[in-house]
Parts: sequence; C-alpha cells; structure tokens
Amino acid sequence: MIELRMIERWEEEQKDLWFWEKIGRYPFALLDRITPKLVQDKIGQALDELGAYIQTGGQYLINEQRVLDQLAREAGLAPGSLAFSRIQDLPLAILNRTSDQLKESRIEIAKYQGATTGIGGVFTLAIDIPVLLGLSLKTIQEMALAYGYNPREKQERIFIVQCLQFASADYVGKQSILKNLSVGPQGETEREAISQIQGWREVLATYRDNFGWKKLFQLVPVAGLLFGAWINKSTIEEVAEAGQMLYRKRRVLEKLDKFYQSEPS
Repeated sequence: MIELRMIERWEEEQKDLWFWEKIGRYPFALLDRITPKLVQDKIGQALDELGAYIQTGGQYLINEQRVLDQLAREAGLAPGSLAFSRIQDLPLAILNRTSDQLKESRIEIAKYQGATTGIGGVFTLAIDIPVLLGLSLKTIQEMALAYGYNPREKQERIFIVQCLQFASADYVGKQSILKNLSVGPQGETEREAISQIQGWREVLATYRDNFGWKKLFQLVPVAGLLFGAWINKSTIEEVAEAGQMLYRKRRVLEKLDKFYQSEPS
C-alpha cells in the first residue's frame, strides 16, 4: 500500500508544462516550414517505424537476457538462471532497484548521444530523431521487462507507446492517458487500444520541437553540444520515469490482487 500511495502521489505531481515550455512550442510552427526536407523525411520515417513497432516490434525489440541477468544479480541468483515467468514473484524492492539501474544506464547513453548530435550539424540532428525515438522505446521495454511484462506481445507494445505518449503529454493529456491505462492493456480490444493511441503523432511533434531547439542553439559555439546533451538526457529521464512508475503501478496492483485472493474469506 505504501508503494501504491507513492505512485499515486507521483501521478498527482504530473502538472502542466512549465510556462517556458509552453511558450517554447510556438516558434516551431514557423520552424516546421523552414525545416530541411531531410529532417522532414526522418520525422516521417520515425512515424512509420513507430507504427511498425506496434504491429511487429520492428527493429526496436530488445534482448531480454540483459534485464533478466540484472534481476538475477539483484536477487542473488546466477546470471542465466532466472526465467521470465518468475519475475512477477520476485520482491518488489528487487524490481525497483533493477529498474532504477536500467534507467540510469539509459540516461547516460542519451546524454552522450545528444551531445554528439547537438553539435554535428543538420545531418546529425536529422539522425537524432529516429535514434532518440528508438532509445525511448527500448528504455520503456526495459522497464516492462524489469516488472515482468513481455514487450514481444502486441498489447504490451501498445501500452509501451501509451507510456511514451504520457511522457510527452501536457497535464490534460496525462490525465486522459492515465484514465486509459487504468484498466491495463488486457481490459480493451486491440482496435480500441490502437484508436486511443492515434495521438502518438504528438510524440513525434515533441521530438521535432527538440530538434528546433538544438538547431537554434547550434548558432552559439559549444551551446549546441551542451543543450543537445541536456535535452536528450531530460527526454529519456522523463520517458524512463513514466515507464517505471506506470509499470510499477501495474505490478503493485496485481500483487495486491493476488494477495487478497489468497486471503481466507
């Protein structure tokens, strides 16, 4: 119950965008018109790849063994000895520690990747859009695996994209997504779930806005590198936290449900 209250408090803290962030979105209607075709093509490619991820997993599916071995080490087991089906029975503290470690690892990767693309010109910035999307999807998949959910299942991939939406949404959007996620992917048909995530194009709009900021800051020496590192680090930090908390909530609720079902009536 303490874990559940912590998660609910986190949900309450998901307030609207900071004032400067809201203002910062306005110039990008103009930036959209002057964005090079190369970047527009990369945005379109990222949209296609996100759709392919939902349908088949595409190139973004990760190898689950790394996460299983990390969970095993936290549980005091030998690497390679933990089966995926046993994750749900591990203590929540082990799942939480593992997800924290995975989150920190991905944040570090994002920071260095962002610094590289923040200073390398329009071509590396164009590459940054699908790379950052891929890193975001892989990060949430690791959060899913850390709590015992399989991203190879289509319904789980839909949940993962909804987590990605949540990280990019404003306050109203977050509340709507939380409502959709409250029953979990098993509580809706595939058609209903896919219909609910039609707004995933907004996620790509956020990545486009990040590109715009990097493009502007490239005009100042060193600033492109520093801002690229900061904004990619912040993006993955938000994505990882959203995935971690939403998957933690599902696991807590399922453990509570299992506990109450086992109690004598």
